Amino acid sequence: MQRNATNAKINKAACKTRNGFYTFRNHRRWRSTNGIVTACVVFLLICHGCLLAYEATRMSPTLNEPAHLASGLAHWTFSRFDLYAVNPPLVRMVAALPVLGVGYKENWNDLSQSPARYGNREEFIVGEAFVTANGARSLWLIILARWACIPLIMWGGVICFFWSYELWGNALAGFISLSLWCFDPNILAHGSLITPDCCAASFGLTATYCFWRWLRVPTWCRTSIAGGSLGLALLTKTTWVVMFGLWPLILLYWMFTQRYCICIFGDDGLKCNSRTVILKLAVILLIGLYVLNCGYAFDETCTRLGEYKFVSRDLIANGSSGVPSNRFSGTLLEGIPLPIPKQYILGIDLQKYDFETCNDASYLLGEWKTGGWWYYYLVGLAVKLPHGSQALIAFALLAMFGRYRSRDSRVEMLCFDSSMRDICVLLAPPITVLFLVSLQLRFNHHIRYVLPTLGFVFVFAGASSSWCLPSSQKTSAIS
Repeated sequence: MQRNATNAKINKAACKTRNGFYTFRNHRRWRSTNGIVTACVVFLLICHGCLLAYEATRMSPTLNEPAHLASGLAHWTFSRFDLYAVNPPLVRMVAALPVLGVGYKENWNDLSQSPARYGNREEFIVGEAFVTANGARSLWLIILARWACIPLIMWGGVICFFWSYELWGNALAGFISLSLWCFDPNILAHGSLITPDCCAASFGLTATYCFWRWLRVPTWCRTSIAGGSLGLALLTKTTWVVMFGLWPLILLYWMFTQRYCICIFGDDGLKCNSRTVILKLAVILLIGLYVLNCGYAFDETCTRLGEYKFVSRDLIANGSSGVPSNRFSGTLLEGIPLPIPKQYILGIDLQKYDFETCNDASYLLGEWKTGGWWYYYLVGLAVKLPHGSQALIAFALLAMFGRYRSRDSRVEMLCFDSSMRDICVLLAPPITVLFLVSLQLRFNHHIRYVLPTLGFVFVFAGASSSWCLPSSQKTSAIS
């Protein structure tokens, strides 16, 4: 009891009150900064947008872009989501909006009357028909589609700045993270395309940022924002389905290592306890699931598990290799309705099938072979990240180790432990994604599969700002 009372005093000493809530406030508020910071942020974002727009006009279409654009047009025209099911529809639907506005020549003769199933990749046939119908004008239509996606990429830079600013407690950290995002060659290259990888980096970072803010002050408002951002991330790339398993684990870790209660302090005292916070996490996941279904217009939502026809090795029936089937048919699970759009499930199954059946040779460091390397993406990031970015990441790591020397008082130790929890929230998603992608050893081709991890790395690199600040301004994380 005495120890709890002492901890409560420490907690209160480390917090300030604002609008009835107790939160960590170890830096100057954003509203106290001058207009120069805002002007610099806007300038960097404008430079970023101009670079993306310029690249969008200079690069020829990639192999996948006509298929993405034609699939997005089909989503709007026929409300069909089976085309390009391996990726959710949000990015290509946004890309298709300006093309719908200016008009295009339609050619859906190669589009089957019924939704494509059983592992067909009809989107490439439809994409080729789109280019054939529109001729040279298709280049201009693809440029328009690329431009429509640029604001989604720029939003990732905004989140990089604010999360780094709040996490490390100074505007310089925000500028470092924002600059890395705006001028990273990987972000610029993929951000000027219709493909969803860079948008997934932007919205995955946004969802985790909103979740982090909810962890620190779990209000109902932040609950709804975190749930909505989770749904948008799920609609950009199926990679972020890992959040359904990762976020509960992060919450348990947060609660297990806490030195202060996860709660909301109101004018009349304690408002919620751990049970309420767990309930709110369930609401976040439900909101994310609802937004995901909205993105698919609830197309075939709640289809029974036994009605699916799978093609990947782990989901087909035993002894039916190469034949679409369902290992759950005839079991007690076949009657369970899945509250997820059917094409979302089939897209994950089809993506897994592609990884299993691809026999293309992989290349790394002068070696060709059938199969892949577990360290392929680590080497790829080491090669494709600029040396300046790598140096800032190294300085950030050194700054983290240097924090051990600032544990002279109990209040400082409390803030340090809180910072470590914040850093774990920041680094858990990219480490998980990198680990899961590295397990796919059938082939290694595209570094873009781990592109969603870059935003988190750039925010972490903001910690290097501590080397340029006086010791009095080196503060720990805030909410």
